[in-house]
Amino acid sequence: MSADFLYGVEVVLNGLMAGVLYALVALGFVLIYKASGIFNYAQGVMALFAALTLVGIMDGQVPFGHLINAIFGTDLHGFGWTVPAFAAILLTILVMILFAWCVHTFVFRHLVGQPPIILFMATIGLAYFLEGVGDLMWGSDIKTLDVGLPQGASLWIEDSTAFLGGDGFYGFFIDRLDVAATLVAAVLVAALVLFSQYTKQGRAMRAVADDHQAALSVGISLNFIWWLVWSLAGFVALVAGIMWGAKSGVQFSLSLIALKALPVLMLGGFTSIPGAIVGGLIIGVGEQLFEYLVGPSIGGATENWFAYVLALAFLVVRPQGLFGERIIERV
Repeated sequence: MSADFLYGVEVVLNGLMAGVLYALVALGFVLIYKASGIFNYAQGVMALFAALTLVGIMDGQVPFGHLINAIFGTDLHGFGWTVPAFAAILLTILVMILFAWCVHTFVFRHLVGQPPIILFMATIGLAYFLEGVGDLMWGSDIKTLDVGLPQGASLWIEDSTAFLGGDGFYGFFIDRLDVAATLVAAVLVAALVLFSQYTKQGRAMRAVADDHQAALSVGISLNFIWWLVWSLAGFVALVAGIMWGAKSGVQFSLSLIALKALPVLMLGGFTSIPGAIVGGLIIGVGEQLFEYLVGPSIGGATENWFAYVLALAFLVVRPQGLFGERIIERV
């Protein structure tokens, strides 16, 4: 086999792993949209806030320390201790659950029955509010996130693959963090599918997603289900924040990962967990292959726009996405 062909295989492998990271972000959108019909513009900011909170807890940072120092002229920066990664993750999960309760109790519970555009505007306001709170609590400087995942190194499968391409091929080059993210995402998706299929709460979520009124008539608490959905979306945001934060640092541009989820949702469908995975893999592999095969001849940087062009083209053929449900409205 030629070295060029094997390099193409390597590009596909890295595209699959990048696609898993995209799908991880898209999962949060799917969970909330499927259960409540709300397109959560704040999902990317939730990932940012979760990552900021995790780093702040691990480093023993004083919440709102910058604000306290500015008001009272103090010099508070940290408590003087650090928290192990596992304990910090558990504490951050509790914070995201509390956030979900606050969002449902103080915002969306009062907007039941409102048009979708009102709910969407509420998530935009929530995104800006949460971004401001994150800045006040933890500061805006770039932070390093290390929870024990392999990072800063790459995996060369040289001994077992170098012979495939002869002298011009030195083995597959795969980022270790991408491998870890793929495994974590696979476990998370499997857990979500099992939860939705085989638990009482999961079946209730599916019932609410199918028909709110019918679910309410059989005794399912919509308030509980919507709080549960926002909690799960917060947990997914935390996982996505950990993976992206470990890869590129925790910074406020992290919230822009939500933009990568949009073409994934267009391809896979806004109401399908498997669709989010398949859409992410298609986008990940597609943009890597397009950059490898076509990018050099048109100036490169095609990964910045390829996903959106592909998604827009796909909307013409199948607007509801690969796994989405066709909505029929009588007029």
